[in-house]
Amino acid sequence: MSDPSTARTDRARSGPDAHRPRRRLRPRRWAAVVAGARAVLIAVGLVTAYYLLPLDERGTAGASALLVCGLVAVLLVFGWEMRAIVRSPHPRLKAVEALAATLVLFLVLFAGAYYLLDRSAPGSFSEPLTRTDALYFTLTTFSSVGYGDITARSQTGRVLTMLQMTGGLLLIGVAARALASAVQAGLRRQRRGPSAEARSGTDAGTPDEEAGP
Repeated sequence: MSDPSTARTDRARSGPDAHRPRRRLRPRRWAAVVAGARAVLIAVGLVTAYYLLPLDERGTAGASALLVCGLVAVLLVFGWEMRAIVRSPHPRLKAVEALAATLVLFLVLFAGAYYLLDRSAPGSFSEPLTRTDALYFTLTTFSSVGYGDITARSQTGRVLTMLQMTGGLLLIGVAARALASAVQAGLRRQRRGPSAEARSGTDAGTPDEEAGP
């Protein structure tokens, strides 16, 4: 004959509680899919805007204004994303999304600046730049590949390239560490959340217990 306690244990293992870990994994997977989709949409949107914006109508002043406003936008977006990471229920996924948005915005910004500089001051680079050429030069500079087929010839072009190199190093070093710190702060906030709610519930229930019979 089977032991009743053993039968109850088997039913408990095969009951609804046995499926709880699987149910908890589904929201995490869905959040990862959503975060990845957002990162792709942000990248596609920024690159599409780069190709559609009427950059041909701007001169040297427009290139300078684009660069300054763009750098300010990068800092503002990065600061906003830092706060969103700390408050997000999935800090790691939000950090990936933030890094994608900041990086693509940074690259598109300098690609637009290179394109405007070449349009307003022909001969700034070793060959005339299309928008694709400017984006290609930006990516090769950021990745430190430096194929050498497109190079900056004018002083303004070389200064702009050096600014991108410096900004890229800061983005990789300082920004990556800042994002990691924001992720850790978000995880600590999640760990304190349930314990804080439990303490508040206990404190709220204490007067009722004391007032009871």
